[in-house]
Amino acid sequence: MQNWKRTAALVALIAFLGGALFAGGNLLVNALASSAGKAASGEPTGVPAAYAQPNPGPDAIAGIVSSAGPAVVKVDVYKTVNGTTFDPFFNDPFFRQFFGSPFALPQPVKREEHGLGSGFIISPDGYILTNEHVVNGAQRIEVTIGGEGKPVPARVAGADYDLDLAVLKVDVGSSLPTLKMGDSDQTKVGSWVVAIGNPYGLDHTVTAGVLSAKGRPVQVENRSYKNLLQTDAAINPGNSGGPLLNLAGEVIGINTAVAAQAQGIGFAIPINTVKSVLAELMSKGHITRPWLGVQVQPLDEQLASYFGLKSTEGALVSEVVSGSPADKAGLQQGDVILKIDGRQIKNPDDLVNYVKGLQIGQQIVLLVQRQGKTLNLQLEIKEKPAQQ
Repeated sequence: MQNWKRTAALVALIAFLGGALFAGGNLLVNALASSAGKAASGEPTGVPAAYAQPNPGPDAIAGIVSSAGPAVVKVDVYKTVNGTTFDPFFNDPFFRQFFGSPFALPQPVKREEHGLGSGFIISPDGYILTNEHVVNGAQRIEVTIGGEGKPVPARVAGADYDLDLAVLKVDVGSSLPTLKMGDSDQTKVGSWVVAIGNPYGLDHTVTAGVLSAKGRPVQVENRSYKNLLQTDAAINPGNSGGPLLNLAGEVIGINTAVAAQAQGIGFAIPINTVKSVLAELMSKGHITRPWLGVQVQPLDEQLASYFGLKSTEGALVSEVVSGSPADKAGLQQGDVILKIDGRQIKNPDDLVNYVKGLQIGQQIVLLVQRQGKTLNLQLEIKEKPAQQ
């Protein structure tokens, strides 16, 4: 009897599994049929159209390079710097013993330094975009344009330290090839990107990868970048100022930095950041910014307790620039900015974003706390000087 029951149960289980497999097979067949039907009718299948990425194909990147390459330029920068040189016998102890130490003293000398970067042409009459750090301090700039044969002189038409942008101008007497600016806001993480530049002086080197992330804050020496694109397309010294392209051959970023202690991590300035300031940069030569003249830092619970604050909201003044509007208004190191014109300041970013929207010459009132007391300080917004 027990054997019969076990046999019946096994038969039932096999029948159930067979039915499930049959049903699953029908589901799979139906899904494939539905997909084929959608494809035949023109309906989207698989990944939604909004997120679908074009297949690069074996020659897609080559086509982009062929089209965009002529508008990518090499930027050579020259400047004279003061240096020192040593007597060639400085390290010879016998020479120092017989002739004394004056020969060991460094001698002043001037020498020419050579820097290298990339750029790309944005107008047929010779305007070129690159990084500010590529041309900073340059006394002579030469640009090599494909088809021109030899380098041509260039001048800085506009530059901005904070955004690390510069516009160069060349005059060659003919119409030049240009690159089209895309929309970096619409570019999605995971999209294919192509970088073209002159890493280590290797002319028109091409690398490809994907957009790894957006909105990256990066600190490079004394320069703070707030909103960079991150890519795994190889970016090396000499790539700075070159274009980061999408598969339509449009510029979505300006290659600007590489993570020195990592591999496959490069950064680019979003092209929409450039587009928002380009007209002013070209017409005025600089970007006008409202300025308080303070360095601020966030408050934590320990600092808030130390300054007698009930919360961590506010911006702690860590430095006041001498001669700035804040300095003239009497703002001091250690003050905590709580409000501007009655608007609550929650943190340093809140302060910076609010000041960005102010006008040059505008009068504002700061509510600050100093040594347990609240003060109202009135100041006039001024234009931010270069590299402040």
